[in-house]
Amino acid sequence: MGLLDRFTKKQEEKQAEIQQKEEEFIQLIRVYLQAAIAAEPKLGLTNVKYLPDLMLFKRTLKVPTQGRLGMGERTAAKKLLKSQYGLSDTFFEGLDKSVRKTCHKQNDVQSFFFMFQQFSNDLISALSSHLQWKLRIPSFFRKMIHTVIEDGVKDLMTKNDWTAADLFQAVQRLRKNADKLGYNQKFMVDYAYPILMIAKGSKAK
Repeated sequence: MGLLDRFTKKQEEKQAEIQQKEEEFIQLIRVYLQAAIAAEPKLGLTNVKYLPDLMLFKRTLKVPTQGRLGMGERTAAKKLLKSQYGLSDTFFEGLDKSVRKTCHKQNDVQSFFFMFQQFSNDLISALSSHLQWKLRIPSFFRKMIHTVIEDGVKDLMTKNDWTAADLFQAVQRLRKNADKLGYNQKFMVDYAYPILMIAKGSKAK
């Protein structure tokens, strides 16, 4: 194997590792949301098999059920997300509120996760497209990167003169879903920051 081949393989392995870490973060968020949904008595979800990420999390980490399904699992997922990614209590309050606002009956759960997935995809892709070279700031300038992301989210939620058609459409969907889910700009910054830091090959915290 030549030098170029080794370099290419190393880059591919690094990219695969980054992608895995991004997926782990998003999966933990989904675990928390599924636990919050299970913990809502009005939804009547008591069978963990209908919540696949929560079921895997519960079985892998052997998290015991505490009273009602979802309560102990939500606490465990929150602890992991706070310790590994530095997320605040305010962030989790935002997740909880979105569940209460959007999920009133079991049939709402699937549409909620579809909406959340679309929100997540549009937020990260629109931010990456809008910020471009600004995201190349070295990862040790954490405060600067955080400020750049804050400014980027503000633009996505207030600016209207988007020239690229795909970015304009993503921004419109993002605003619509953020409103339906009840997510404010601070929540969006808190959610995007760990993902974009992971994408830079750096720790989110």
